[in-house]
Amino acid sequence: MSIYAYTLFDKNIVLDIGSGSVHVVDPVAYAAITQWAQTPEKAALRTALQAQFPQEPPEEFDLLLEEINVLVQRGKLFAPEAAAGLDYATLAAQKRATRPDSVKALCLHVAHTCNLACEYCFAKAGNYNGAAALMPFSVGKRALDFLIEQSGAHKNLEVDFFGGEPLMNWPVVKQLVAYARSLEAAHNKRFRFTLTTNGVLLDDEVTAFCNREMENVVLSLDGRKEIHDRLRRFPGQGGGGSYDLVVPKFQRFAAARAAAGKSYYMRGTFTHANPDFCADVLHMAALGFHALSMEPVVCAADSPHALTQDDLRTVMAAYEQLAREMAKRAGAPEAFTFYHYTLDLQHGPCLYKRVTGCGSGTQYLAVTPEGALYPCHQFVGEARFCMGDVWQGVTNHALRAEFGECDLYSRPECRECWARLYCSGGCAANAYHACGNINGIYPTGCELFRKRMECAIWLASEGGG
Repeated sequence: MSIYAYTLFDKNIVLDIGSGSVHVVDPVAYAAITQWAQTPEKAALRTALQAQFPQEPPEEFDLLLEEINVLVQRGKLFAPEAAAGLDYATLAAQKRATRPDSVKALCLHVAHTCNLACEYCFAKAGNYNGAAALMPFSVGKRALDFLIEQSGAHKNLEVDFFGGEPLMNWPVVKQLVAYARSLEAAHNKRFRFTLTTNGVLLDDEVTAFCNREMENVVLSLDGRKEIHDRLRRFPGQGGGGSYDLVVPKFQRFAAARAAAGKSYYMRGTFTHANPDFCADVLHMAALGFHALSMEPVVCAADSPHALTQDDLRTVMAAYEQLAREMAKRAGAPEAFTFYHYTLDLQHGPCLYKRVTGCGSGTQYLAVTPEGALYPCHQFVGEARFCMGDVWQGVTNHALRAEFGECDLYSRPECRECWARLYCSGGCAANAYHACGNINGIYPTGCELFRKRMECAIWLASEGGG
């Protein structure tokens, strides 16, 4: 499969998988391209097209077939997955074999506790099925030293403050940022910080500090009040919803970020309760938020929050509705971005990133409050995936090697998927939790990803991406 052709709304779209070229074509060209590889004799293809489209002038078919041939010769149609004379799979294997064991990003779990009790939370109310804990400064300090020591040639290092709710350990967050800044000049490094928060503890001091120090901030909001309050509630019997408290805080924070020229995005979760999540995205846009994301819930299949097969039809329709609404608003004051529709068709990620994915377990690690190392935040608390600690470093070398081999070409199911060079094989954690194998796939996630890609490409062709 070297092209993927589909029709969405009013457009016929052809994606050349190997080159990433996107062609928006009329029905005649669409028919010609989709039949090109199956009809080696082009005179026969011309005859077939003329029978399909008798209203077209005969000379138009010759011109069309010549144009397609030029695109093929230029590597814009039916291009092989190859660069530098080697196929992508071989290049990926070579890169793996020569990749240094360096680390460039840490997810610091500064708080394994939370002031909300969100029912669908994969972190089990923030403590990851363990005891509630806050990361001491000494552990975080050692984690930053570990990152410097293990960063190799990487100049830009990333640190995510995560939880639970990281603002419940705010003094340590500030101390760690200050300590990291003190290391930069001496080691020729630059730290980029992000923070994820539910907003309960947001105040002016946190906002000012984030505007100085945080490259990005992720704000958790599930959309409409009735949806948000249904699951994102305060703990304890009779605990109420958090919408009325956090929305005004988020609005002030987003306005301050915009004034400071800094990034943020609203991240919501949709569940069985709201497969029509487009309504939640539009609600957040109406509240004045312009950088938005909604993610499908990650939970056991028997959970009451899990998406059902019937839900998936609604979700697919919601993705399409969202794309149309964004196209309608493009260039207007009420325009907004949606994380999964932000697609760079001109450049995009480098080839190595496309085939190797996020780097979990190799270049990206999560650190617990006690200093244990895990491949990423979604594996924290699962003993089999403990990789070592910040004092001794990675000691489970077999596990690290397993993650190092986990990429697009380690998954047989990916090899015929048209979206493979955009998802890079998908999330190892989702695959593990779906089928017990980090080299497996999460079929529902694959379906949703392909639909998002179809919509994102269509939206980009409309000038609204």
